[in-house]
Amino acid sequence: MLLIKNGKIIKNNKLEKYDILIEDDKISKIEKNIDCDCEIIDAKGCLVMPGAVDVHVHFREPGYEKKETIKTGSLSAAKGGVTTVMTMPNLKPCPDCLKNLMVQKEIIKKDSIVNVYPYGAVTVNQEDKNRADIEGFYNEVLAITDDGRGVNNLTILEEACILAKKYNLVVASHAEDNFYKYAPEGEYVAVRREIEIAKKVGCKYHFCHMSTKESFEAIRNAQKEGYTNITCEVAPHHLVLNETMIKNANYKMNPPLRSEENRLATIEALLDGTACMVASDHAPHTEEEKSQEYNKCPNGIIGLETMLPIIYTEFVKNKKISYERFLDLMVYNPIKVFNLPARRLEPGFIADIAIIDIENPHTYTKDEILSKGKNSPFIGNTYYGFTKATLVQGKIVYKI
Repeated sequence: MLLIKNGKIIKNNKLEKYDILIEDDKISKIEKNIDCDCEIIDAKGCLVMPGAVDVHVHFREPGYEKKETIKTGSLSAAKGGVTTVMTMPNLKPCPDCLKNLMVQKEIIKKDSIVNVYPYGAVTVNQEDKNRADIEGFYNEVLAITDDGRGVNNLTILEEACILAKKYNLVVASHAEDNFYKYAPEGEYVAVRREIEIAKKVGCKYHFCHMSTKESFEAIRNAQKEGYTNITCEVAPHHLVLNETMIKNANYKMNPPLRSEENRLATIEALLDGTACMVASDHAPHTEEEKSQEYNKCPNGIIGLETMLPIIYTEFVKNKKISYERFLDLMVYNPIKVFNLPARRLEPGFIADIAIIDIENPHTYTKDEILSKGKNSPFIGNTYYGFTKATLVQGKIVYKI
């Protein structure tokens, strides 16, 4: 048994002090005061919440273990109060068939300390030439994507959407037109045409890391027309950084940092519900890779350890969103959209829990990073909401 004492939980959109008793892997009691002769976590000054869900991470294994492994990626997630992640398929071998997918799933079973759900690929080796064997692996995944590259072969994309609808999978899109690439048009031109396919087929269609005003307008309009199966996420870096703030390669990602106008449009989409979740796009690289010239180094930054603190500090503490909206963005909406196992801070539910310090600011340092990648633009920044402890299935997987 494990007892979390003196913490605050979100109840009726307010913070209220409650104790939480955990037995085996489940929450057994939530009461004002619980006494128990067992291990105690003192959560004074902390918010106790269901562990965050991040539907967009790159754990790099198999194939690119110099950048990250499933073990180090899951440690980084636990440090960030993230108890469930979905891993992208830009791997070697690429999970474009059941055999390749199972390579990754076996490592997850052996090494991960958080819940990991891999994506299957849309095309073979993510090369946009031949469709992946979705029929062969559909019952082992919840979603398909070619993240890292846009699917520009619209015939294959439509076929994949039809299969996704048949098998109740989500299609997650890295919307990028090959002609315009990283320019804002590269994103929103692809978004507009993919929305038409999603409308035609009627599958669940999710846009990853949206970053332009025009993309949000297109998605917002589709949702207003009743296509609630079309959803999108935003990343913390597109909410708080713009292109004028770029200092070095740790600010280089895809989609890139945009204009201030696009940053404000990203915030507006978060606030008005067009974007229903936040995802980190955690993308570790080696320091050697990121120390190259800006134009030569790879895209991507790590984000699992700073996602909750950034959103808590910039949006909850600054009273831009409510406590309940915070939980929707970080936990409940990702679960709903991707058909993930339910998690709530209530008796009977699995004890996947994050305990985050909301009273004491903390300055993020390179030395504390648990990811193999150290490529964060947020090193040296101070936030509220860093994790004091994380529990997965009732076990402490991170604690300071």
